Amino acid sequence: MKRNIALILAAVLAASMISCGGNDTTDTNETGAGTESAVVTEEVIEANTVATKLQVAFIDAVKANPAATAEEIAGTLAQNEAVALIGPAVAPMAEGWLNGFTAESITGFSECAMFAPMIGTISFMGYVFTLADGADVEAFKTQLTSTADLRWNVCTEADEMVCDDEGNKVFFVMAPTAFEE
Repeated sequence: MKRNIALILAAVLAASMISCGGNDTTDTNETGAGTESAVVTEEVIEANTVATKLQVAFIDAVKANPAATAEEIAGTLAQNEAVALIGPAVAPMAEGWLNGFTAESITGFSECAMFAPMIGTISFMGYVFTLADGADVEAFKTQLTSTADLRWNVCTEADEMVCDDEGNKVFFVMAPTAFEE
């Protein structure tokens, strides 16, 4: 009986490794971050993907309430129709290791809130950061985009990343271009 269970478990493990290892054709740079996906920062926003819809919603939320906390903005974004299918949760984060990045530590922010799906295999990860007044926003955004890993999640890979800012608030998301219903 134990032998049969061990054989079944070994077969399931082998099948999952084969399915996850599939067609990984994305080139990577030294940090392991994908280079073929779209990276959008401060350009004309055409809101036709999950990430760009959230980017527009981020800008609108900050303009509507510049004093909003990162957690309040992330909560607003988590309710956006672009991510309604994944039922994202919102959680405050501290400086240090953040999911989705190859860097051992993401630093330079005074507040951060993550919004992500409750199901861990969906290739979506979003953050809203508040930086101190006078902080180097561009350097912080470079820290994020240069250490982001679009394949951070086992068996899945985000299609695009978007990093933008409005004042001292920074928006970062890695997402598929769309969620299928």
